[in-house]
Amino acid sequence: MDSVILDAVAPPSSLAMALIISSQAPIVLLDDGLNVVAASISFYRDFNLFKSASVRVRFADLGAGEWNVPQLMVLLRATAAGRPEIDAYEMDLVRPDQPIRNLVLNAHKLDYESDDGESRLVLAVTDVTAIRLAEKEKDALLHEKHVLMQELQHRVANSLQIIASVLLQSARKVNSAETRSHLHDAHHRVMSIATMQKQLATTQEGEVSLRAYFTELCESISASMIASASNLTLSADVDDSVVDATVSVSLGLIVTELVINSLKHAFPSSTRSGRIVVSYRSSGSGWALRVDDDGIGFPADPSASKPGLGTGIVEALAGQLDASVTITDAHPGTRVTVSPG
Repeated sequence: MDSVILDAVAPPSSLAMALIISSQAPIVLLDDGLNVVAASISFYRDFNLFKSASVRVRFADLGAGEWNVPQLMVLLRATAAGRPEIDAYEMDLVRPDQPIRNLVLNAHKLDYESDDGESRLVLAVTDVTAIRLAEKEKDALLHEKHVLMQELQHRVANSLQIIASVLLQSARKVNSAETRSHLHDAHHRVMSIATMQKQLATTQEGEVSLRAYFTELCESISASMIASASNLTLSADVDDSVVDATVSVSLGLIVTELVINSLKHAFPSSTRSGRIVVSYRSSGSGWALRVDDDGIGFPADPSASKPGLGTGIVEALAGQLDASVTITDAHPGTRVTVSPG
């Protein structure tokens, strides 16, 4: 390959010209007409350009014309005329029989005039081909990971539904009412987690819309625990809140435990009519999850009611969210509120 220094009309006599020519970064010095006045050795070396004749060569004519990109030419002419500088303009350098190069270009007009009275334009070229390739590979890996995670969540949800079905079948076969009750509780908890997994599998950004999630969760619990929807209803009243997937897991499990508790204690008779409403509201950093029922309310003797497994689960999950649990008499029924603080 020939010498990569392009001759100027007059030998460079200034320190600035010498710095441009010897720069390790690809730099080109252009005149008002976008002719090359000088260029760094690295510019010619990096882009396989040969020494030209000792006349000014149009920048657009370098190589096989691969630098003659219409949009770039428009931007360079505008910058030379004193309009906005070129800041991080990205282009693909396409050359015959060579791989495409991804470039980032910056150009600005110098504040001084040369001996010939013309202004000068400095164009710096950065090759980001390797960086862009790495970004594409990273994006591909992240996409693959996302797809695999969704598939895993679908499989987990399906497996949980199978386990729930086995638990329900087992509950129908046992004679002990206490064992049957425990199996039913386990079935409902597993179905709650299965519903949560299904919701997570459909989310795209690791966030969950609580309205859709709680609505589906309530429908799932209703289908498996409420014999007659005409007597007893379970519904969700949720705003547009969106939370992180890990937070939605805790909230979903809390809802499941509170609803199970209402069904067992607020409506002990399967023929009793009423309603259970799961509501959620958020404002700024504050939020409140509430489960209301219009059942029988607090027992006449509160000391006779001992905290069960569900109560312990709710308190532990609320603690993970830095929240507390408040239980009040709703006259009629009971209201359980989970909120920060």
